[in-house]
Amino acid sequence: MFDQQVTFLYTADPDASRRFYEETLELTCVLTQQGGCRIYRTGPASFVGLCAARDGRAANPNGVILCLVTQDVEGWGARLKAKGVVLEKEPQPNPDFAITHLFLRDPDGYLIEIQRFEDVAWPPS
Repeated sequence: MFDQQVTFLYTADPDASRRFYEETLELTCVLTQQGGCRIYRTGPASFVGLCAARDGRAANPNGVILCLVTQDVEGWGARLKAKGVVLEKEPQPNPDFAITHLFLRDPDGYLIEIQRFEDVAWPPS
């Protein structure tokens, strides 16, 4: 087992991404790297890093889902909508996977899923 986990995403507009992750998702930046990456804590040992697209790299949201797990999916849905975020999918159960979830996109188009596991086999935090 690993100690921590970081998912890195490339961003075309670092300022817009910073505002979104800090103000909209209310994440805390724990490290700003000189190379243009900001790393945000998403949980006790998990992080998302936002890196300025450079050296021929580009923001590429295709096929990526950043999943944030919480017991309060409905509360997050209301909080995001109050901030003017358009949800791609309103909070709703998905019985196929025994979850309740919602979807939205960040400024670069990355799909973000906020979900609650309903399956008792999911390890508690």
